[in-house]
Amino acid sequence: MDDVRWQIIPGRRRPEAEQRLLQHLGNTRAFLFAIGQCVDNAHGAAILRQWSAAGHWIGNHTFSHQPLSGKISPDEFEQDILRNDELLRPYAAFRKWFRFPALKEGRTREVRDRLRAFLAGHGYRNGAVTIDASDWYYNQRLLDRLTSDPSFPVERYRQPYLDHIWNRAQFYDQLSRDVLGRGVSHTLLIHYNLLNSLFLGDLLAMFRSRGWEIIAADEAFQDPVFERQPDTAPAGESLLWALAKETGKFESRLRYPGEDDVYEKPLLDRLGL
Repeated sequence: MDDVRWQIIPGRRRPEAEQRLLQHLGNTRAFLFAIGQCVDNAHGAAILRQWSAAGHWIGNHTFSHQPLSGKISPDEFEQDILRNDELLRPYAAFRKWFRFPALKEGRTREVRDRLRAFLAGHGYRNGAVTIDASDWYYNQRLLDRLTSDPSFPVERYRQPYLDHIWNRAQFYDQLSRDVLGRGVSHTLLIHYNLLNSLFLGDLLAMFRSRGWEIIAADEAFQDPVFERQPDTAPAGESLLWALAKETGKFESRLRYPGEDDVYEKPLLDRLGL
């Protein structure tokens, strides 16, 4: 789970939403990749302490969440990582796993390899995603609707959201089998937001009902696939997307970027969401 942007959860819904996010996970250990500027305050620190106490782990998602594909220089990006490292280090649940903002790992091989060496030199591993998705966009649409109509029935987002995640899970799982010849222990990209406070429990129940086992994040990261470093540039996206791209055999199935709002907007427009 990424970001910890607690500030964008509507204030009157925030206490219940934050409680429900933890309740949905139950005893399943998640990895919470925190943006430093979101948690460098009393409320954010309290969230990290609560998640630590519940047995979850905390990872580094940079301090300012500026994607490496943007205007930030590699040197500035590295300093952003270290600034967040210093902020998160006091938490007992902190582990040296790093997730790139927007899953962008460098436009060129030179930048990509520099960051790989930097992370390794500082004891970090890449908290890569196998199942990428656009829950952030569904959440953005939900927040926009509630702003314009506070009485809007939020349940209308439930099934479209579940369908979206299931569709992307099927795509990436099949890609894994076609590229690697096997299924992998997946890591699913979702965010700390209102949407998941409402429907994460339903999401996990959906996977279980369809034969998937929910395992701890640290157990998933033990899959050997997470040792792979695909030779692609621009680098990033889902790890499975990048491994498929590296082969040159799946171009007809790989859009770029792998996931984005432009793919989901027509559907949500049609549904009046």
